[in-house]
Formats: sequence, structure tokens, C-alpha cells
Amino acid sequence: MSHPTPARSRGRKPAHGEPVLDRALRLLTVFEGHDGPLSLTLLSTRAGLPKSTTLRIARQLVAWGALERTGDGEFVIGLRLLQLATLAPRGHGLRSIAMPFMEDLHKATGQHVLFAVRDGEHAVLVERLSAHRAGRVDFRVGGRMPLHSTGIGLVLLAHAPAEVQEAVLGADLVAEDSGRRVDPAELRRTLAQVRQEGTAVKIRGVPEPMASVAAPILDARQHVIAALAVIAPAQSMQPPAMKPAVVAVARAISRAVRSSDIALGPGSDGQDS
Repeated sequence: MSHPTPARSRGRKPAHGEPVLDRALRLLTVFEGHDGPLSLTLLSTRAGLPKSTTLRIARQLVAWGALERTGDGEFVIGLRLLQLATLAPRGHGLRSIAMPFMEDLHKATGQHVLFAVRDGEHAVLVERLSAHRAGRVDFRVGGRMPLHSTGIGLVLLAHAPAEVQEAVLGADLVAEDSGRRVDPAELRRTLAQVRQEGTAVKIRGVPEPMASVAAPILDARQHVIAALAVIAPAQSMQPPAMKPAVVAVARAISRAVRSSDIALGPGSDGQDS
């Protein structure tokens, strides 16, 4: 995953009047797509902030619990953020509803089962149940996934607001498995097919052939609020045979969501951007 483009060159002072909160959030954003610790120098460079400013803000974040320091003095994301993240209705709330059904699907298929929501122009993986010998899946819980080149992302994109679809279609899209550029017209046809069939099927070639079947999760207003997918080695899964199970579990989760009192908040009705 690419890292945020620094707003200014390293060593230069932040723009006059830039709120400390903005700089603190920029520091935290640097950790997106990076699982390991970051040194002060690397944190400063990627955030585009002077070292002195980076250290001062990082110390404040450590004191609050948003960051932690390793024995080598490097920085990692702190547990306080994890504690807060579990309060997100579209994350932990939906996960708690979906988990019993996901576990049933996982046991029945013996394959990877993924659950994701859309956040802007990306999908965020809320939960993943993995299986031994089920092939390689690199996406981690809490990580962002492309909407245009994953089965679960195609479901979310197909039901996203028009402005989100146009923003994605207007970007310079590349298929992650083949490296070829995605034809917007072809992607439009794929999205129309996903809406018509109610499922998305995606086959990838690298790092090993994998197939995914995904289906939407709907709320009481019939808005798509999440998506469920099964991913398996392409040679061992026939998508047409897998579709009924994925759809049935997605519908069961949808019914459970509708009968719950969970408040999903902004973005849950498909009207966000």
C-alpha cells in the first residue's frame, strides 16, 4: 500500500496555523499499511514534519496511549486505539452479529471467510477467518482493500453512491494480480452484473490462483452496509457451487442486523461519500 504523500518537505516548518490535531492524525496515518515499528526519522519523513515536531507530538500520543515505544525507541500503534476501534458500530458491532454465521460458513467450507465494510473509496476488512491449506490471503483485519479488484470490494462498489463509483472509475486503476490497467467500461459492466446477479466472483492469478465469491449484507432499508466473501484456491472451488452458501449466510446476517438494535451511524445507509 502506498504511503500518504507528505504535505511538505522534511525539515520545513508546518504551515502557519496548522492545527496540532491535524499533524497528530498525519502521524497516525503514516502507520497505514505498515505492520512494524517506525523510527523517529522514518515517521518524520513520511509525515513531512520536522523531527522536533514529530518527537513532541509522538510523545503526546504515547502519553495518551495512541502510540507505544519499543525497546529500541521506535514507535508502534498503541492499544488505546484498538480499544476505541472496538466501539465502532460498523466494525465491532457488525462483527459481533456476523461472527456466528461466519464461523458456520468457515466450518462448512474450510476456506477463508472475509467480512468488510466500505470506507470512502476502499473496503475495510472487519474480520477474517482463515484456514490451514486454504491458500494465501494477505489482507489483514483493519486493513484497506481495493474496491475494483477484489470480490468483496466489487460488491461494495456496485452498491456505492454514484459519486463514489465515478471517483473510482475515474482513477488510474490497475489490477493487482496482473498489473494491467483496468478498463472503466469493463468495470462498469462488471458492476452492473454484480447488481443483477447479487454476487461477485473474482479470480486472481498471483501470488497463487485464488477465487472469491462475495455477497452483500443489507440493512432494514435494503441498503448494502457490508459484504461477505469466501476465498479459496481456484483449483478447489467452483464459484457456481459456492454461491448458494455465501448468499444464504449473507441473508442470515442481514436478517440478524435488521433485528438488532445496533446503531450503524453515518455511512451505513450507502449515502456517504
